[in-house]
Amino acid sequence: MRRHPVGYRYAYAMYELAKENNVLQETADELLAVSAAFDQANVVETVFSHPDLSDAEKKDVLKNAFTNKVSDHVLHLLYLLVDKGREAILPHVAENYRDLANEEQGIASAVVHSAKPLTDAEQEAVAETFAKRAGKARLMITNVVDEDLIGGLRVQIGDTVYDGTVANQLARIEKRMIHGNVSR
Repeated sequence: MRRHPVGYRYAYAMYELAKENNVLQETADELLAVSAAFDQANVVETVFSHPDLSDAEKKDVLKNAFTNKVSDHVLHLLYLLVDKGREAILPHVAENYRDLANEEQGIASAVVHSAKPLTDAEQEAVAETFAKRAGKARLMITNVVDEDLIGGLRVQIGDTVYDGTVANQLARIEKRMIHGNVSR
C-alpha cells in the first residue's frame, strides 16, 4: 500500500509507542484485525458516518467492541481517530504501521506472479531465495495467479521486479537476436 500522509503520521506515532513497549508485532496484528473488522462490517459507512451519533457514543461502540480484545494503546488510537473525525483512515494507519513494523523486523512483502498456484513448499523456497537477494530476514509472499504467463515467476519486492517468466526470457533472446548479440 502506498504511504498515506495523514495515516502515516498516526502509524509512526503508534510504531514509536509499540517499539518502546516491545509490542511491535502484537500491535500490528491488533490494528490489522480491527481494520479488517471495520471493513467487513462497513462500520465507517454505517456507524461512524451516522449524523446523530456523537463522538462519545462512537467511543462507547469501540469500547464495547474492543475492550479486552486489543491493547489500551490501540483502543486509545481509535478514540483519537474519532476525536479528529478520521475513522476512515484506519486502514491506512494499519497498513502503514505494518510496513514500519515489518521494516524494523527485517520483513518485506513480495508479490509473486505465477501461471499456477504455488505450493507451500514452493512459496517457502521463493521466500528464502529472494529474502537473501533483498537483504531481508524474511519475506511474506502473496501469490497471484496469472494464467497469461507461460511459465516462470515474476517477483516484486517494493519497487524491484525480478522477471523470470518464460515470456521475458523469450523477449530477451529476441532482443539479442535482433541486435546480433547472440552468445552461448
